[in-house]
Formats: sequence, structure tokens, C-alpha cells
Amino acid sequence: MKRKKSWRDRARQIARRYPRELKYIAIGAAIVFVVVCGLTGYYYVTMSRMIDARLHGERDRVLPRVFARPLELRRGEGLSEKELLDRLNDLGYAQRTAVQAPGEFAVDGALVTVMPRAGSHTGKRVIISFQRPAPPARRGRPQPPRPPSTRIEGLSVADAPKGAAGLSRVTLDAPMLTSLMRSGREKRRQVPLSAIPTRMKDAVLAIEDRRYYSHPGVDPIRMVGALFTNTFGDKPYLEGGSTITQQLARNFFLTEAMAEEQQSRQRSIRRKLLEQFMAVVLDIRASKDEVLELYLNDVYLGNRGSFAIHGVPEAARLYFGKDVNNLSLGEAATIAGIIQSPGTLSPFNNAARARERRNVVLSAMASAGFVAKEAADRAAKEPLSPVARALDAEAPYFVDYVGQVLAEQFPGLTQSPEAIDVYTTLDLHLQRLAQDAMTTGIANVDQLLSRRKRPRVAQAALIVVDPSSGDILAMVGGRSYNQSQFNRAISASRQPGSVFKPFVYLAAFERAAAEGLTTLTPATLVNDEPTTFDADGTPWSPSNYENEYDGPITLRRALAMSRNAATVKVAETAGYDRVADLWKRIGAGTSPKPYPSIALGVFEATPYDIATAYTIFPNGGVRRSLRPLLEITRGGKNVPIKDAPVKNIARANTTYLVTNMMRSVLSEGTGAAARASGFTLDAAGKTGTTNDLRDAWFVGFTPDLLTVVWVGLDENQALGLSGAQAALPIWTSFMTRALAGHGDRIFDVPEGVSFVDIDRDTGLAAAPGCLRVIRESFLSGTEPSEACAIHRY
Repeated sequence: MKRKKSWRDRARQIARRYPRELKYIAIGAAIVFVVVCGLTGYYYVTMSRMIDARLHGERDRVLPRVFARPLELRRGEGLSEKELLDRLNDLGYAQRTAVQAPGEFAVDGALVTVMPRAGSHTGKRVIISFQRPAPPARRGRPQPPRPPSTRIEGLSVADAPKGAAGLSRVTLDAPMLTSLMRSGREKRRQVPLSAIPTRMKDAVLAIEDRRYYSHPGVDPIRMVGALFTNTFGDKPYLEGGSTITQQLARNFFLTEAMAEEQQSRQRSIRRKLLEQFMAVVLDIRASKDEVLELYLNDVYLGNRGSFAIHGVPEAARLYFGKDVNNLSLGEAATIAGIIQSPGTLSPFNNAARARERRNVVLSAMASAGFVAKEAADRAAKEPLSPVARALDAEAPYFVDYVGQVLAEQFPGLTQSPEAIDVYTTLDLHLQRLAQDAMTTGIANVDQLLSRRKRPRVAQAALIVVDPSSGDILAMVGGRSYNQSQFNRAISASRQPGSVFKPFVYLAAFERAAAEGLTTLTPATLVNDEPTTFDADGTPWSPSNYENEYDGPITLRRALAMSRNAATVKVAETAGYDRVADLWKRIGAGTSPKPYPSIALGVFEATPYDIATAYTIFPNGGVRRSLRPLLEITRGGKNVPIKDAPVKNIARANTTYLVTNMMRSVLSEGTGAAARASGFTLDAAGKTGTTNDLRDAWFVGFTPDLLTVVWVGLDENQALGLSGAQAALPIWTSFMTRALAGHGDRIFDVPEGVSFVDIDRDTGLAAAPGCLRVIRESFLSGTEPSEACAIHRY
């Protein structure tokens, strides 16, 4: 019986029979092995260098940051508790059950305790009260609990001595508006991993890479499981096999290969193998925490408007209006769920799918042991509540304008490798109030247009400045930045219409002062009646709004009621060339021609131009250029900023006459609806309506705040609404809330101005029988010497 040959015997037999062939095979295998080892070493070294360079650059990279002015809280300020919490989220403060460290706050009923990181009370526990003072108790009648106030009722330091007086104001940090990307339209906020809460990290790990801390960059178990689940499973979604490390390698290091793949719409096996190899190298070259931090700050999470959202800290703000520290469990799960497909799982694009995906993440977190099943079930029952206007709340129009100013005045600054911090003039509280007023006001305009069967989409712009400094405090360039990034506040050139009329009267008073005339005063009578004027050889007959004429009226009354015919007559008296020259000296908008139509603002200017021009009134004839920047630092050192030019335009006393006349616009003229709506502070302003009701304006100011509102159509067609109907309600809503808690401050009276009681109808000195008496301002020496004879006893 023959012995069966073993495999060793067979091998020896083959070796004796084919010695040459086996030699070649061995040499070939050795060559292949050497080549593979060489290529592996080459790619390892190459990718290691690439990874080290990118990681080093990413660690050292500091994006230019843009800040608003420090948040200031005042006792009596019109700020609700919810609005305060929003502001604290803007600052990145973390909500805790008890305040223990700077940058934390706690809520207890109508009391909010905060420990500022910077400002006037750094490191101290400040208590902000929204509790209304209780009325005196009546005997035998218990007082019902009072609802929290919508203003700050009290400010105090928690550890202050007993009996110490409360605080009048508290200054906190400067809130960061955004980081300026050096290329592209992106929104991101770089934060260390330690600043991202555990629930946010766990949500991402549970749904994207549960074994992240145990695999070497690729997860064979996950790949096989994903293949099996997607082939035989019954889940309503596909499960991915890529780890977090692979995703980072793909989206952070292999961007060119991904772009080619997207263009060809074909998946590349080579790119996938390269991705897996790079993930292994990345896992070797960087720690797990470093990779996770980079991923959480870089992951793409959809778009808002024209901006791509990168990183969970920015997503927390733009989806939920919160700092990432203050996300709830459900909100963290929602953001983690978006990663799989940002376009289709965004709560703004598909709320049902976003909710379903959130619940999948919560289930995965419970399954992985990151949260208790009961907590996940509670979070799954919560409503999905994204903040639709979170992007608008970050003042995107203003940020774009700041970027434009930096590019023009400081070319190359934002490309510097050093840390760049830009401190702006924006008051984030006023910005939020402006956005709220705009949202409500434009919705009312939409309703008015709908009732009038004019189905058009109205646009609006609003700009708020401090007239004493020219600081831009708030800017809204349109009804929705998501829908349109065109900044109408600085770029929409439209006819100013009647908001130009105060400059006509100023030119007239300037002529009176220069020539010693006593016949041009706010009490001078002008005949408001249909009149034809000579416009360079062409007859021109302007009409009043709704063809209403008053006959003989004072200049104050003509301005208050915005009478066109009377104003053109004043321009004629002043000299059309004087009116044109006055506007040219201001240097805002286009230069109008010295024709009769100049009196009605028939030229073009932007809301920014109008705000600049109107600074002369609260400043006694001095024009302040508007500015968006307070300070710039590069590498910790200040970058010089040129001071905005100041220019004397008119005399202080003549300017005051017009300012005082514009007070009547609000008290009895075309802007009187502001008083009826509850605005009580001393202010001056002017409505504006252009030909055919094309554009609607309102400009109004106090000594502290100047606000311009424009409403119209982008296609420059007739809006069909007047300034009092469309723009004034927005101005009133904003100014009422913005100045809540402020004392009533009157306009300063310059030297050379005197006051006399006059009869409103005749403009003469008031007699004992005059029923409508007003106290009128005059240039000293031009007061009326004749008493009213009509109303004498």
C-alpha cells in the first residue's frame, strides 16, 4: 500500500520540476513587496507631512473676529428676561443651577444671577431683577402674584453690604458677532473641545462613530455591519461605514479629490482607499481628542442664506440661537442628526425628517449608554423649535459692511496670520430691537398691500446711529438676509422725497442769517396753494399729498404737514442754488440740480446718506461721518484708525430752528401717529413720500439716537403707501423700546435763539384772546413785534 504524498512532498516535486519559474516568481514577489512597502512608506511620509502641516496650521490658525460693543444693562431698561438670556447666550455664557465662575448665569424665578467675565463688575455675582414691586397690601385681601416685568427692575451685587444702594448700570463683555473667513462664504466659531458639552460630543459619537475611541481610524466592524444592515435590514435610512476620522480626512484633507468625484458623479475606489489610509495615518499622527475637536469645529451642517455653516458651535447659534454650552439634549441630537444629510435633514427645510432623525440619534445615545432611556424618551417628545431668524440676529448686513470697510481701508489685514480682533460700534441689543421692529413692520406693510390688491414683496432698510459720534449702532439691510444679501441701507439709492424738506428751510434761515433778513422765520406765513413754477423754461406744478391745501400757513406748519407747494416757495425764496449748495457741502448722495424740484428731494440718496445728513440737526449744524469701527488689534497691538471727518455745515442757531420745527412733525403733523402709539420722549423727525407713492421714509431723532427707515420695492415701482403708513410704525416700534428707561432729554438751545409765544395761525405775537398759542423759536432780533389782531377781545 503506497503512502499518500504530503503537501511538502508535492512542493519539493514542483520545485525540482520548475526551478527557474519559481525563482522568477520569488523575485517578482520580492519586487512587489518592496514596491508596496516603498509606496506605503512614501504615502505614509507624504500624508504625515500633509497632516502635520494642516494640523499645525489649524492649531495656529486664528480667524479674524468681529465684536459688537460691550453689553450694557441699565435699571429701567426695556429688556425682558427672555431677551436677557438671549444676550447672555450671545456672550457664550453657560447656564448653571448656581453661579460659581465667571461666564456663568443662573435663573431663579424673576431673578437672573450672572458673573461677568469682563466689564464693570468682573468676577462678581450680579443679580438682575425682573420682579415688579408689589403694591401696598390691603387688609384682609392677599395680593395675587405679579407677572415678571418686561424691563429691568433692579440691579445689585450679591455680596454687597446690607443697605448698599443698587446699581444703575452694569457693563459685561463685548459679544462676538462672527469670524471673518479669509475665503468663501462660511460661518464658523472655533472653540476648544473642552468648551463643547458632553451631550453634544456624545450625540455625534453615538450616531456617527460609536467605537471612535477604540478603532485605529477605520472600523472594519462598522463597515461590515453597515453593509449587512443596508442590504438586509429594514431601517428607513442608510447606515454609513465611514468613521469620524475618515470623514475628516475626506472633507478636510482630500477636498480636491472630493471635488473631482462630485463633478464626475462617480465614486472613486482609489479615493476611498486613500481616505482609509489617510484616516489610519491621521489616527497615528494626532490624538483622538485633537481629531474630534477638529471635526466638531469643521463638520458641514447646511446653509443659512448664502453662508455655509461649519462646526457645531456655529450651528448651535444659527439653528437654535444658543451658545453650544446651553443646548438641550434634544437640540444636540438634532444637530448631530443633520450631519448625515445637511440639505434634507435641516429643521428649516424638512421639520418632519429632522425630528425623525433627532429621535434616531436619541435612541442611539440611549443604546450606547450615553444617556438614560427615560431622558432620551423625554427629549424625543419635545417639539422641534429652531430659531428662524438666528442668522439675522447676528447682524449679517452690518458684518458684510464691516468686511467691505476693512477691505477698502485696511487691505490685506484679514489675511494676516496674526490674531485680528475687530471691535465695532454695533449695539447688539439695539440691533435685535431693530430686527424685531423690521419683522413686525414689514409684516404690517404686507397686510396693507394685500388689502389693496397689490401682491408685491416690499423691502425695507433701517439704520441707527449715535448722532454725537456717528457710531452705527444698528443696521438692517432688508426684510430677510436669507432671501437677499443686498444691503439696502448702504446701497439702495432712492429719491429722499419729503425727508429733504428740512434742508430747504435750513437754507432759507441760513440766507436770513447771512443777509440780516427778519422776514424768514419759523413764524413767517407762506401761501400754500396750487402754484406753477418755472423749471428752466418748463412750467412745473407740484401738488400736495391728496391735493390738500391750507392757504396762508407758517413755515413751521408747512413743514409739519409736509406741504409741497409751500416748501417749493420757501426754496424759491432761499434760492435754489443755495439749497443745492447746502446739500453739496453735506456730501451725501448725488448732487441735485438747482431747479424747483430740488425742494421735493428729486435726486437720489441711500438711507446711509440720509442718516449722515441728518446728524447736523442734533449736532448744531455739524455733520458727523458715520463709522462702524471702534478699535482693531493685530497680534495684541492696536491698528490705527483714521478719525471720521467732522464738518461745519450751518450755523448752530439756524439749525436749531429747523430741529425745533421738526418736533411739530411728531406732535401735530404727519408723524403724530408716533405719539398715539405711545412714544412720549422729546424728538424731532420728518416723514418722506416720493412721487407716485414710490418710496416711504421716516427719519426721527432725539439728542441720543437717530434712526432712518426706508420702505419700498426693489424694482423701484410704486409702493402705494406713504411714509406715515409704512415707515413711521417701524421707527416708532424701535424707538419706543430702544429708549425705554431713558430719561427725557431736550435738545440744547444754542446762543442767538430766543422764544416768543405766537398765535399758531397768524404767526404774530400771541394776544390774550388767541386760542392756539405755541412757543416759537427765533434768531435773536427777528421776533415778531406785531401782536395778533384777529383774536383780540
